[in-house]
Amino acid sequence: MAQPDVLVKLLICGGGNGAHVLTGLASSRRNVQVNVMSLFADEAERFRNTLGNDEFTVEFKEKDGTTKFIKSRPNMITNDPSKAVPGCNIIIFTVPAFAHEGYFKAIAPYIEPNTVVVGLPSQPGFQFQCCDLLGIGGKTCAIVSFESLPWACRIQKFAREVQVLGPKDTLACAIIMRGCRPYFPVLPTIQYIIGKEPKLTLAANYLSINLLADSVVHPPMMYGTWKDWDGKPLSEKPLFYQGLNDFAAGMLDKVSTELFNTAQAIQKKYPDMDMSDVIHLFDWYKLNYKESISDFSTLQTAMRTCKAYNGLVHPMKEVEGGKFVPDFNYRYMTEDLPFGMVVFRGIAQIAGVPTPAMDETILWGQKILGKEFLVNGQLTGKDMGMTRAPQRYHFSTLFELVNLR
Repeated sequence: MAQPDVLVKLLICGGGNGAHVLTGLASSRRNVQVNVMSLFADEAERFRNTLGNDEFTVEFKEKDGTTKFIKSRPNMITNDPSKAVPGCNIIIFTVPAFAHEGYFKAIAPYIEPNTVVVGLPSQPGFQFQCCDLLGIGGKTCAIVSFESLPWACRIQKFAREVQVLGPKDTLACAIIMRGCRPYFPVLPTIQYIIGKEPKLTLAANYLSINLLADSVVHPPMMYGTWKDWDGKPLSEKPLFYQGLNDFAAGMLDKVSTELFNTAQAIQKKYPDMDMSDVIHLFDWYKLNYKESISDFSTLQTAMRTCKAYNGLVHPMKEVEGGKFVPDFNYRYMTEDLPFGMVVFRGIAQIAGVPTPAMDETILWGQKILGKEFLVNGQLTGKDMGMTRAPQRYHFSTLFELVNLR
């Protein structure tokens, strides 16, 4: 993790858990200057006023059980893109996918040539939206898409202290260089910014990162659990993963197979597109949670016996009498459908792969959300404009997807 030769001018977009960690870690690195921009309500002003002249603290739990405290402070905290963006040579998004559009529109007038734009995580369709909203100015920007956040983390005191509960072992990303001539080696510099763990790896291509995303898991599980709910409040919150029923497990298996088939169809038509990173969800669990799972008989038993999921419950809202109803406004639905499942469905459609399980999940989900994406087997619904499916950005052939530049 050698220090970069040039001054890395980093803009962090966001103010949540991930943005807190990244702000603290990046600001502590030599030769890295950090601007933080939050467009959410008065978050930037609150961040600035709460931090005052003090140092920001990251409490970082290492893999060996030791904890280190990293103190630093960013160069600037603002909600004004005309102050935050100019001069920056790397911009990292650490906000939910629904907020990306606002940030792309804010940075577009000020972004400079040869900037590296990073989604940490990117979520499906990030690359399509980036090319669309950055327009001509984005043609010399590289697009880096990560599959998830690098750490499990939580804010202890807003704008003052954040805790990293543990870094992931490895984290894959895809890089589309476009016409970018960056001022520094892209992946080693991002590794320098976040630190030695997780180890950053390069995925074969951006389509495999899109089809890998963890937003495959939540909508089929929500559908499988709540499709026959009678509307009556429950006396306790049901377990999410450990309560996985037969139907939901079956849907997960089918949706995962459809994604795998999509990846295979792409590679069959374009053998240079290595899609081997896209594996079935069951195989993914065997690979990533081998220490935590006690029963590997089926996908269902693997998820139900995974220690990492102990006690995790469905997103619920409390109602009178101390009872609970499902919270369908939680990100498992509001984010993972338009920025996950609908994107998968769009890529599969272009690849010519049938998706009955995805369709069944989307049709239920869009009804719950009061939205319309899928109509008569086509992604032509009136709310497609809020999604990041390739169809929204006028992609209609695999050739166009494979040759995204």
